[in-house]
Amino acid sequence: MKEALRLSAERSVQTASVADGFWNDARIKIPFPAEAIKVKNTLTDIGLNKPVEDFEHTLNKAAEQAAKEAVPVFVDAITSMTIQDGFELLKGGDNAATNFLRNKTSEALRMKFAPVVEKATAQVALTSYWQPVANAYNTASMLTGGRAVDPDLNAYVTTKAMDGLFLLLADEEKKIRQDPAARATALLQKVFAQQ
Repeated sequence: MKEALRLSAERSVQTASVADGFWNDARIKIPFPAEAIKVKNTLTDIGLNKPVEDFEHTLNKAAEQAAKEAVPVFVDAITSMTIQDGFELLKGGDNAATNFLRNKTSEALRMKFAPVVEKATAQVALTSYWQPVANAYNTASMLTGGRAVDPDLNAYVTTKAMDGLFLLLADEEKKIRQDPAARATALLQKVFAQQ
């Protein structure tokens, strides 16, 4: 089970952290923050599509950078698994191991991702995209009576990056459990063939 988790974690992180890994995968692509969807709609209605797309792209770039930090956190959780944990996960459902890792690593991932996301958003000048978007919306909202927006973008990206990574992890786990071709090692082939 540790081998399956390690392999799933490595594949998931590799998928998410490649150039535009989040951006090009509709399942994990980070959208405009829901709290600010009115901002997006207002800006696209007045023809400012490019700043909106640039902004969304930078959100995904930040998540991509953060995903690279996940492997050591996953490895720590995997190596601390007990034999009992392994048996329970082996007999669990298609995403039992993913749920185990989510429970064991979410706090550590958040702590690891937050500074990386903050640094990544600074590197890709996220605030330089967000400020004009937010300011344009806030100016327009004065005329329409809407509320000004100022969501915590770093927390949003951190949460979405984690969600995307766990979604990929669940997919990898399911492949290993169900598809003999995905069992890349002799140990995985032996253990999961008996399931």
